[in-house]
Amino acid sequence: MNELLEVRDVVAGYGDGPAILNGASLKVQPGKVHCIIGPNGAGKSTLLKAICGMLKVRQGDVKLRGEDLKGLRPDQVLKKGICFVPQERALFPKMTVRENLRMGGFSLEDKSDLEERIDEIEERFPILKERRDQHAGTMSGGQQQTLSMARTMIIRPDIVMLDEPSLGLAPKIVQEVFDIMHVMAETGITVLIVEQNALMGLKNADWGVVLDLGRTLFEGPADEVLADPRIQELYLGGKKAA
Repeated sequence: MNELLEVRDVVAGYGDGPAILNGASLKVQPGKVHCIIGPNGAGKSTLLKAICGMLKVRQGDVKLRGEDLKGLRPDQVLKKGICFVPQERALFPKMTVRENLRMGGFSLEDKSDLEERIDEIEERFPILKERRDQHAGTMSGGQQQTLSMARTMIIRPDIVMLDEPSLGLAPKIVQEVFDIMHVMAETGITVLIVEQNALMGLKNADWGVVLDLGRTLFEGPADEVLADPRIQELYLGGKKAA
């Protein structure tokens, strides 16, 4: 198995505080959707922040295509090809949809190429074309999430990491969010998500990872994770996949 990203035995925490991650490991395969599940406080979001450079990795390795990312700043990790979308979505609320998309490609030197990429995104996501002149802060939660996810595609990253993408969204909107992830995968972007709706997340993923107490307990094909009685009992509320 050729991993695009490999996280091995990572120890990390916030500032000088205690370690939240205590040996977390992860293997990310190219072109797949990966879902990290686990209880509150397991270190799921912390793991994404450690990968993207927001938190210092105290021990262990984070490698993209075999290249060490440990010690790089978030902007340097972004240039390597990993884009992180936090829970807060990090939009510019007083800017229009089109302007937010433009900010997603601020690092591109060829501005005519940038505009072409934005046009492509608007064609792929008609709601963004329809709302292109609307301020992002006045959009619904689902529309804002669509914008934040679509914006990552402007720079055509290798990996997009999403922290709780369905959080706070109406149930009928949640599937739309997962549909966008599948669009990303179809375009060649590898997706890594932390998802509080574990059952929904695994059903829409190729690969599942179970994190608890800062350690990786299990990882494998998502359907195998869903079918494991121990995982069902401990992390899925005893629910079997329909």
